[in-house]
Amino acid sequence: MAFQGKKLINDPNDVVTEFIEGLVETYPGLQYLDGFPQVKVVLRADVSAATYNKVAIISGGGSGHEPAHAGFVGEGMLTAAICGDVFASPPVDSILAGIRAVTGPMGCLLIVKNYTGDRLNFGLAAEQAKSEGYNIETVIVGDDCALPPPRGIAGRRGLAGTILVHKVAGAAAAAGLSLSEVAAEAKRASEMVGTMGVALSVCTLPGQVTSDRLGPGKMELGLGIHGEPGAAVADLQPVEVVVSHVLKQILSSETNYVPITRGNRVVLMINGLGATPLMELMIASGKAVPQLQLEHGLAVDRVYTGSFMTSLDMAGFSISIMKADQAILQRLDAPTRAPAWPAGVNGGHPPAKTPVPVPPSRSTKSDESLGRPLQLNQEGQTLEVAIEAAANALINIMDGLNEWDSKAGDGDCGSTMYKGAAAILEDMTNYPLNDAAETVNEIGSSIGKVMGGTSGIIYNIFCKAAYAQLKTSAQSDVTATKWAEALQAAIAAVSKYGGASAGYRTLLDAFIPASEVLQGRLNAGDDPVTAFLLSSEAALAGAESTKHMQAQAGRSTYVSAEILASVPDPGAMAAASWYRAAALAVKDKYQPS
Repeated sequence: MAFQGKKLINDPNDVVTEFIEGLVETYPGLQYLDGFPQVKVVLRADVSAATYNKVAIISGGGSGHEPAHAGFVGEGMLTAAICGDVFASPPVDSILAGIRAVTGPMGCLLIVKNYTGDRLNFGLAAEQAKSEGYNIETVIVGDDCALPPPRGIAGRRGLAGTILVHKVAGAAAAAGLSLSEVAAEAKRASEMVGTMGVALSVCTLPGQVTSDRLGPGKMELGLGIHGEPGAAVADLQPVEVVVSHVLKQILSSETNYVPITRGNRVVLMINGLGATPLMELMIASGKAVPQLQLEHGLAVDRVYTGSFMTSLDMAGFSISIMKADQAILQRLDAPTRAPAWPAGVNGGHPPAKTPVPVPPSRSTKSDESLGRPLQLNQEGQTLEVAIEAAANALINIMDGLNEWDSKAGDGDCGSTMYKGAAAILEDMTNYPLNDAAETVNEIGSSIGKVMGGTSGIIYNIFCKAAYAQLKTSAQSDVTATKWAEALQAAIAAVSKYGGASAGYRTLLDAFIPASEVLQGRLNAGDDPVTAFLLSSEAALAGAESTKHMQAQAGRSTYVSAEILASVPDPGAMAAASWYRAAALAVKDKYQPS
């Protein structure tokens, strides 16, 4: 059903004049003629008819297509834009006022979209201006490729391809060409471009009801920029399919709307119709370029993506393709101060992809030193059994962790830990186990690839901080004291970036007591294996104690204290479990019972 459209406006009758007022406040290079509400003309602030010594370029039409046309007023593009009411051709008096305001002895080119009202009003204004002594030329743009070749006198509609014609004409005028030369370039450009639009919704005029002409799951192919019905209504398709259909329609050899054949160079414009997010427009661009290259055999020299000629709040986009040569590209690349023309498009494209930078630690080491050693030293053997035991412990308690987490969180702690542990076991065949620091770094990389959510990033930080601490050792073998310092550094980093500390009901409630006991026992003279084992008991006790803590971090903060009291923190239990398993494995290796 139809309903009143929602707009951030005042009086619907004032939307055009208030738009113009906001536009010139935003862009100091623009001003408007003081003739509201009948005369609505935006012009360059640096141009006056008495002193302007270049061809003036004027375009315009009904409003509602912003930024067209007023947004393209500026040096190197339009000299003035004539604004009609929403979707209504501007009156002759407004067009004449614009001509008189900016046209000097070099004359004026009117660029007119092919709609009956625009042709008549701009045509009458041109004839009146000529009778007043002005030198006037007119170029009509009809770039629509959606409908079959018309039989009557209406012709093809003027669409977003008109913006490219504006740019060519504006650059030619800025270069000092004569009126006839500028008109010739504009006419040639208009014959080289084709456009077709696709809409997911119709637009709502200010103060009017929203139409429900397009039902759910439908799209309209080839509709006009005033919301008029298009060539067909179809089921919504993936954008790749939609783009393919539009490109084939524009480049059809049957209609021969544009003189583009395989091997030609082209310019591509993806134009949002008013309510299409830039993300979706960029997706369309990313699909259109390879299709033009591979399926149609065309070289894509420039891509312009954005909203250039809209239809109020219509959802959808149009695609324009212009045949390009060096002369066209030179005009498109010429500088302009028009605020709505896209910056940063000039010139050719570098390769779309560039390699991901390699961390310095990898780039300075040989592939052999980062792979598994042919023979493990004692440190490498110890690391191997500890890592395998820790990873297998996490795999074995997956279901228990998930059950605890279903009460205290989102129920996936065990599954997340399982992914990390499985990745470690798979990647372990390539770990440089004789180098403790690099091995810890590689464990962090394995975790980072597969473990999502908070747990993944926390453990990655944990490993990177431990790695950085271990790298400070000048010794080839990492001592127990260095391992203890690495654990302290890892805890400090997790606390710094995660915001948690002791008593917050997190994995730190397992690691912090483990670190304190490990450091204390080593300082007391215990052998490293015993100190490691005792610290693992402290980790388990710390994890169990989280039952009595009130959560202050993570999703558990939203769970009632009664429920939390029934289960330990899953993250802390996971940490204690793998830490304990690693300690037992090292004990079995060095102190077999």
